[in-house]
Amino acid sequence: MSEVVHVPLGARAYDVHVGRGLMARVGAAITPLLRRPRVFVVTEERVAAAHLSALRTGLGDIAAEVLTLPPGEATKSWNQLARTVEWLLDAKCERGDVVVAFGGGVIGDLVGFAAAILRRGVRFVQIPTTLLAQVDSSVGGKTGINTRHGKNLVGAFHQPSLVLADVDVLDTLPDRDFRAGYGEVMKYGLLGDADFFAWLEKNGPRLAGDPDLRAEAVRHSVAMKAEIVARDETEQGDRALLNLGHTFCHALEAATGYSDRLLHGEGVAIGCALAFELSARMGLCPQEEPSRVRAHLARMDLMRDLRDIPGDLPDAEALLALMGQDKKVVAGRLRFVLARGIGDAFVTDAVDPEDVLAVLRFAA
Repeated sequence: MSEVVHVPLGARAYDVHVGRGLMARVGAAITPLLRRPRVFVVTEERVAAAHLSALRTGLGDIAAEVLTLPPGEATKSWNQLARTVEWLLDAKCERGDVVVAFGGGVIGDLVGFAAAILRRGVRFVQIPTTLLAQVDSSVGGKTGINTRHGKNLVGAFHQPSLVLADVDVLDTLPDRDFRAGYGEVMKYGLLGDADFFAWLEKNGPRLAGDPDLRAEAVRHSVAMKAEIVARDETEQGDRALLNLGHTFCHALEAATGYSDRLLHGEGVAIGCALAFELSARMGLCPQEEPSRVRAHLARMDLMRDLRDIPGDLPDAEALLALMGQDKKVVAGRLRFVLARGIGDAFVTDAVDPEDVLAVLRFAA
């Protein structure tokens, strides 16, 4: 049982299937895309151990060449990108073939970028295995890697040909990873749908144990993202709203060395809390709004402040300097996604750095 969300991008349009039991039917879903019964699967060690045999079974008569990479954010690197591209060339992946990104956001971003540059562009399919990837990174065509300068600073827009989000796969996801992915789910309510945020306040704690609620949360998140991407594929305007919390998040990820000290979704959760704190400090929304955000994060057992991150962090000034490398900087001015209230976000560069510093010190 699954639902389909269409991403209407003309010649680059594709469907996102969301539901249960999709792994068992992956071969039937992918076959219409294939010129020959062969795919090139790139995954990571933890996903391979838990789900690769099920993927092979679901592919049926479709042959699968498989590359397994190390897990973790550090895999989004020049070295692993080169390794992936060279492996695809060694395996004789042709321009008409399909590459499968089988994993979380790290694998999806890396493999999508490899597909974008291989032979000047080959098609790829996303089979996201984390909550974060299912609701966010697998949809919209953003691909890329990290460098020493910051996160996702090298990449390309390259839309997938198909996304298969099987919510049953999330049953094996560690609790911390599921909660981290929830940071991206919550973001959708905060940026543009107050009713969805209210639904999450009611149902959020039950998502991990209820696959039907989980499927509805994923479907709604994907539908919101698809609608925004259709309006603004390459982030010239509205799509920047999807970066709510990410200016803070990316600086914190850089400060923690893209390590397991801070998962991306945890950084997004902290970033959303800080974005609402900054909005309230600037008089854009009442203080009750960030308090409500924090209360929900607490109920979901998610990080809310810098002090929740284990280990030492740079001071506020150093974190602000890291934000200067963010992709959203325009003419040297930082752009933030702020909010007039829950469900009413907007993008602005009219932010006093002293207000940002004050919020960072408040959260430290």
